[in-house]
Amino acid sequence: MKMPNFAGTWKMKSSENFDELLKALGVNAMLRKVANAAASKPHVEIRQNGEQFYIKTSTTVRTTEINFHVGQEFNEETVDGRKCKSLPIWETENKIYCKQTLLDPDGPKTYWTRELRGDELILTFGADDVVCTRIYVRE
Repeated sequence: MKMPNFAGTWKMKSSENFDELLKALGVNAMLRKVANAAASKPHVEIRQNGEQFYIKTSTTVRTTEINFHVGQEFNEETVDGRKCKSLPIWETENKIYCKQTLLDPDGPKTYWTRELRGDELILTFGADDVVCTRIYVRE
């Protein structure tokens, strides 16, 4: 399979359903306001070596970094900071689907996907049946 190239720096072009996602995760109104403001202009840096990924997401409030190899479980946190085990797999040749399993089983079923579509990076976060879609373009 030809490896898609996710590497580069990305800036967000559009976002939908982020507030609904936070609601589905049970984030209270005050924290949602802060999160919405903080996450309005995320900057994403992706380094890729074959199936090994490093993704750094920076906002005005916090920076998160994840390292993973597609097909291998790793530890990360959900959007609202819950610890989880994540398993990324290739859903299509250009799309990674990552199922998250909360360490504390009390909470919604969460996952994320990252997909290259032309010159855009499509990121989705899911919590139960709510899906947040964020579209990024290369800087």
